[in-house]
Amino acid sequence: MMRNQYIQYIEEAIDTVINEGRYRTFANITRSCGDFPHATLFNETDADKRITVWCSNDYLGMGQNKDVLQSIKLTLDTNGGGSGGTRNISGTTNHHVLLEAKIAELHHKESALLFSSGYVANDATLSTLSKLIPNLIVLSDESNHASMIEGIRHGGAPKMIFKHNDMQDLENKLEKVGYEKNKIIVFESVYSMDGDIAKVKEICDLAEKYNALTYIDEVHAVGLYGEKGGGVAEQVNELNRIDIIEGTLAKAYGLIGGYIAGDRCLVDAIRSYAPGFIFTTSLPPSIAAGAYTSIEHLQYSDIERKKMHQNVNLIKDKLNRLQLPLIKNNSHIVPILVGDPIVTKKVTDELLNEFNIYVQPINYPTVPKGTERLRITASPFHTNQDIDHLLSSLDIIWKNMKIARAA
Repeated sequence: MMRNQYIQYIEEAIDTVINEGRYRTFANITRSCGDFPHATLFNETDADKRITVWCSNDYLGMGQNKDVLQSIKLTLDTNGGGSGGTRNISGTTNHHVLLEAKIAELHHKESALLFSSGYVANDATLSTLSKLIPNLIVLSDESNHASMIEGIRHGGAPKMIFKHNDMQDLENKLEKVGYEKNKIIVFESVYSMDGDIAKVKEICDLAEKYNALTYIDEVHAVGLYGEKGGGVAEQVNELNRIDIIEGTLAKAYGLIGGYIAGDRCLVDAIRSYAPGFIFTTSLPPSIAAGAYTSIEHLQYSDIERKKMHQNVNLIKDKLNRLQLPLIKNNSHIVPILVGDPIVTKKVTDELLNEFNIYVQPINYPTVPKGTERLRITASPFHTNQDIDHLLSSLDIIWKNMKIARAA
């Protein structure tokens, strides 16, 4: 047991989070295979109940796709549970090799490298690049994900933060750095909380003009955008102008793991130098095999993403009609602004307790204080009845709690 003087510090830190209304509670749910997007909520006081999940990042339900599950089961039966080691020490199987080749093909790159998560992929790659390229200057969008921020910080290279999606501010900073200095522009394609989309072509134009590398985080876009699911860069025909693509297997592909794709020599350098890759056990072979099947399925099937986008458009249209405060964007993300952490938690509690709808409140530090929100994610498997129930429930809660509506 910790000594009292140390316990006091820990308790004070927790009390601060509670008093600010941003203490996080986790809903204890079990997903029902074959019944996506429904799940069972385990409740200490009431009987377990069936709920509809409206905040999953398994955007297309591929975590329950029959072909993906069959691939996982077959590999589990033939290869066993874990990989048995790091990639360097017995942890590279043919499933890992095939998956990396499939990822490289997806993004039209020479090579790819797997990581245990998208967070680790960003942290390890960005921190390592700063050590491999002398005098590198990092130009980072101010809305970049925490994993990118941490990777840049761990690398120790000088950084310049440009205003979100502001090409004039980016160009001003590039001009200040100059053509000759080593530099990299780091940005996301789809920003997961506001749902806005990067100006990929414009960024590539500036990178070309000022001799900068480009690094794009496609975590919330792979599988969902582009003819083959290659992300926003594929959709806007800029894959060949992006130097490093980072993505995940944990969202549209429904499993777990992260990756980068790029030129062979660059990927080999990250493989050889990044501690976040070298010193961790590799993904289980069954997950690698399932991810391969998931990527391949979405390369040749666009039914899932088309239906998801149809549902997203329907929901946004109905939210606007009800004058609920939708943060407008052109992506699949559906953020509804509340602006207060305590009220946001009350809204989500009411949705879960009274309407059997699960939406996790999004508070600081995930979003800035004063912009607390609901973040709704639609899947291809939400029915029109599910959508109507969600919208009518939100409408009732907004009325009962007297929450401000959109003008």
